[in-house]
Amino acid sequence: MDKQKAFGLWSAVFLGIGSMVGAGIFIVIGQAGAIAGNIVWLSFIFGGIAAVLSGYSLAKLALRYPSRGGIVEYLVQGFGEGVFSGAASVLFYFSQLIALAAVAKSFGAYASTFTHGSQDPFVVNLFAVGIVAFFTLINLVGASIVAKSENLIVAVKVTILVVFAIAALFTIHPEYLSVKEMPPMKNMLFAIGLTFFAYQGFSVITNTVEDMEDPRRTMMRAMMWAIGIVAALYILVSIAVLGNLPLAEVIKTKDYALAEAAKPIFGIWGFKIMAATALLATASAINATLYAATEIGYTMAKEGNLPKVYSYNVFHSFEGLVISGVLIIPLILFFNLSEVTTVAALAVLVVQGLTHVGHLFRIKETGANVWAICCAIVAMFAIAGLTLYYTSLHDPMIGYYLLAAFALAFAVEVLLRFFTKRVVSRQIVDLFNVKRFYEEFEK
Repeated sequence: MDKQKAFGLWSAVFLGIGSMVGAGIFIVIGQAGAIAGNIVWLSFIFGGIAAVLSGYSLAKLALRYPSRGGIVEYLVQGFGEGVFSGAASVLFYFSQLIALAAVAKSFGAYASTFTHGSQDPFVVNLFAVGIVAFFTLINLVGASIVAKSENLIVAVKVTILVVFAIAALFTIHPEYLSVKEMPPMKNMLFAIGLTFFAYQGFSVITNTVEDMEDPRRTMMRAMMWAIGIVAALYILVSIAVLGNLPLAEVIKTKDYALAEAAKPIFGIWGFKIMAATALLATASAINATLYAATEIGYTMAKEGNLPKVYSYNVFHSFEGLVISGVLIIPLILFFNLSEVTTVAALAVLVVQGLTHVGHLFRIKETGANVWAICCAIVAMFAIAGLTLYYTSLHDPMIGYYLLAAFALAFAVEVLLRFFTKRVVSRQIVDLFNVKRFYEEFEK
């Protein structure tokens, strides 16, 4: 009797929604709103289009290379088992660390609002480092209780955001959304990089391909439904926030603007509930990513193969978690929230752009539409370029931080190859493995 697969269409969709509607929206809404003003909702539309293009490419890759390795597997398939693909895989690992630091800083920013509204950097960093240390310890001991509560956390945060967005539509100040208050259209383009970051999480759907019912039919549909639903929610939330807060207030409270926007509608309790929801969302994101991303990324970067850690308790494979936790701390301490979020967004855009470039080399095998893949490549690098240009005007160090991440990734890859003689290798080596995978669904 065939084993029942864990993911049907809607379970995959809900997984994608839960992964996207996490810390990203709580971090991004204020920062993107501070740039794009009352047309930030347009930035979310274009960010959603970019996510659809990227999701299409990743879904096609997942169907051809059904591996839990996800993006790392696609990079190796596209560029071969060389230094470049290895360095890109290390960069993927670094991007997860940077994104985790951004989420932790956001947790600190929201947590500090409960300490007399203080945004003292020391207090923010204390909470941020504390939450990373806490979940590192939890994962080392065993995070089964937290993992089992993830569905409840997803339901709570999505419900609160939907209730807030709908209620806020009835209290909007039309003058806040008027054309007179509209910033230059180029600002909307500059904010797309941040809004795309809020969609991060859709790629997790591709990691379920080995546990998905009828993936040929389910994968693409799940990807498009998940991104479409989240895009609708983000557009509503962005209109609600910018329609209830004057732009000056959005800029002032950009690190916790979503909670601030709940105050005019629901009072101080609205602020506290939204801030608590942000804490819940960021905490669950830190817990999930610490293990699912950093341990896998670290092990692959070090050993060059998909880890057996999928079937291990974390306690028996703690090295990656500890090192990842330690590496995140300086990112928290030496960057402010805007910097670390921007660098995380840029790193994610570059890694996904490289993945789509590699897809072009395998386009005949995946059967994807070449124009759609080209559009995904252009979207990733164009958005990265616009984001880098805008942020460099205000913080010239951003470009150097990104270059440092690239240089470090290549250096780590070269050193690992020299000292360990390991190579990041393909997990799906030929069509035979793929055919065997799909035979299960034809019995």
